[in-house]
Parts: sequence; C-alpha cells; structure tokens
Amino acid sequence: METARSSDDDIEPTAAGDDVILGAGDVAPAPPPRPGWRRWVMDTRPLRHRPFRRLWSSTTVTAIGSQLTAVAVPKQIYDITGSSAWVGYASFAGLLPLVVFALWGGVVADRMDRRTLMLVTNVGIAVTSVLFWAQSFAGLDSVAVLMVLLAAQQGFFGMNSPARSASVARLVPADELPAAGALQSTVAQTGMILGPLLAGALIPVLGLPALYLIDAVALCATLWAVWRLPALPPLTEGGAGGARRGGWRDVADGFRYIAANRILLMSFLADIIAMVFGMPRALFPQLASHTYAPWGEGFALGLLFAAIPLGAVAGGLLSGTFSRARRHGLMVIAAVVAWGVAITGFGLSLNLWWAVAFLALAGVADMVSMVFRGTILQAAATDDMRGRMQGVFTVVVAGGPRVADLLHGTAGSLLGARAAVAAGGLLVAVSTLGLALAVPAFRRYTP
Repeated sequence: METARSSDDDIEPTAAGDDVILGAGDVAPAPPPRPGWRRWVMDTRPLRHRPFRRLWSSTTVTAIGSQLTAVAVPKQIYDITGSSAWVGYASFAGLLPLVVFALWGGVVADRMDRRTLMLVTNVGIAVTSVLFWAQSFAGLDSVAVLMVLLAAQQGFFGMNSPARSASVARLVPADELPAAGALQSTVAQTGMILGPLLAGALIPVLGLPALYLIDAVALCATLWAVWRLPALPPLTEGGAGGARRGGWRDVADGFRYIAANRILLMSFLADIIAMVFGMPRALFPQLASHTYAPWGEGFALGLLFAAIPLGAVAGGLLSGTFSRARRHGLMVIAAVVAWGVAITGFGLSLNLWWAVAFLALAGVADMVSMVFRGTILQAAATDDMRGRMQGVFTVVVAGGPRVADLLHGTAGSLLGARAAVAAGGLLVAVSTLGLALAVPAFRRYTP
C-alpha cells in the first residue's frame, strides 16, 4: 500500500509556473483570464493535479458501468416476476442500506484513511458485480438473491460515496473546488444518459449477464486509479470530538454540526426544497400518455426523462461561465429559484418541445446548484466533518427524489399532472426566496 507522496509527485505546475499546495485549504495563485471562447467552456484546471485526475478518471470509468447494472437489475427482476411492484420493492431494498451505510460511512471517512476506505468498498462493489454476473449466467432466476445482492452493493456504495466526495478538498486548491465539482457532476450526468442507452443496445446482442460483467471489469480500472491515490488520513488525531468512536453518536454529532452551521443547513434545505417539491419525474408517464400523446407516448416519455440530464451536461460543458463565481450562496439561491421557475414553465407547457426546453433549462440550473452546494459542503465544513456532511448529502440525494415521487404522484391524482408540476415549481421558487430573505448570511456567503 502506498504512503503519501511528496508534493512534487502530486502537484503539477500551474499555467503561471507556480506549484499549488494541496490539502491545506490554501488558494492557488489566480491564473490569467482565459482568452476568447475558452472562458465559457468547462474549467479543467483541477485535472492538472495528478491525485484528482486519478479520482476523476475512476469516476469516468464507472459512470457508465454502474448505469449498466442499474438497468440490468430491474430488467431481470421484471423478466422473472412480470411485476412492476417487485421492481419497486427491490428499489426500496436498496434504499435502506444506502441510507444507513452512507450515514455510518461518513463517520468512518472522518476517522480513517479515506483512500483505504475507498479501496475496501470498491472491492466490495466489484465482488457484488461479479456475483450479479454469476447468478445471471447460471440462470438462478431468484428475486431474493437479486435483492440481497442489490442491498449489499448499495451498502458498499453508501460507504464509498462520502469518502470519495470528502477527498476532493484534499486534492485540489480551494478556489478550484467549483470547477472540480462541475467536472465530476458532468461525468455523472453523462453516464446517466449514455449508460441506459448502451444497456438497451447491448441487451439484445450480449444479454443481461454481459452488463454485469462489463461493470465488474470497469470497477477493476477504478481500483487501480484509487490505489494510485496518495494516503488521505485524518488531518487531526481522532477527528472532531477526539476519540475515534466511529459509532452512531458520531452520526448525531454530524447532524448537530449542520444545525449549528447556518450556511451548511441552508445548502441542505435548498436541495431538499428543490428535490421534494420540484422533481416531477413520477408524473412523466401520465403527461406522456395524455398531454403529449400527439407526439407519441414512448417518444415523449423518452424525451421527458432525458431532458434534465441533457441540460445538466450542457451546463457542465459551459461551466466556465459560472464556476469562478465567488458568491456561492447567492449562486445556489439563484439556481434553485431558476429550477423552480423552469419546472413551473414545464407544468404550464402544452407543447412537447416547450416542455423539453423548460426541463433542459431546469437541468442547467440543477448543475449550477450541484456545483456550488458541493463546494459549500467542502469549504464550509472542517476536514474532520466532511465525511459526515457527504454522508448526509448522499442520503438527501437518494431520498429526496423518492419522497418527491410519492408527493407528486399523490398531488397529480388530486390536482392533475400539469397543475401539480406547476404548483410544485412555484413552491420551490417562493420557498427559496423566503429562505434567502430569512438568512441573509447565506446569500452573502463566499468561501
């Protein structure tokens, strides 16, 4: 196992010829403004740092591979049972361990070397992918086996995610955190688009077992990239609170830390408001079959589901337009309000192409929000709390849309789909503006 490498190995010179000191929270010397069109496109400065480049490359490899498994599991369960209900039960079976182990994994990420934790959990994810392949290749056709494997894999992912996200602030200078967030989010959103498309193309040709096997092979590349990272031990002995308990009392400490830090609390509340009130995906099938039926139900449904991630990718590719902004709190407020306005426009749209355009704009706003909320979590929290903050963030990201599905599904049946969507978007915009007025420190926040 590697020890921490020297700064000469981990840091490459900037364009100005200066070395960036990583892991100390310092800000790198400001580079000269990028000429012409380059100032508009994605800021790739974080990729100059070898450790971050390795972490990002591992994310790039698995972004598509993980989506292959995400498609294969529900497809296999439906093939076995012929029931969408069982697909839903399996999703819930994966949610509970994800929530539990993300919270606990955040504590562990604050108490041990994060590189080691990423290695162990990536091995676990890879082993479950191999077992997915084995059961499919053997033709077991057991829903119970699939649900157990899914629960195990989501548990490993829950442990892995806080350590991976919390490591970024140790690998790039503080002023490059927004750009690093844009790079990672763009890759993740691209995987969400290309992964299902690739799965749909490969299933008729290679079959379901091949999808699991491709994911397992991709995870081997991830293991190599993580192995090449420097050691990332806690910066202080025992982290926050002294003794290395690593138990649920430490999870509670994380929530108390959020409650005591208005900036962090506001970033979480903004995300919860945007996702719970403004994520209308549960109503896409109803809208596709009724409002947008003249364009073809299947065609409309595909466009509705693809529009938000496509907008997010476009926002990431053009993230040079916003990633250097200093008023991070204000950027989150503006992005969430823009998300709400765009979702309201979607709810009011009778034309499919206007609906897709509004959803794409919502995707751009979501990318801006993701970038700056992620940066706030990295910059406003101390290193011995970053793991727990990322654990809570994982829970919010995983749980928020599921709560939104329940809320929008219920509201859609009572008010109608379009009214429920438009009301939700309006509620997002109004609630966010109310929070901004109530906590002026957040809209003035700069790292």
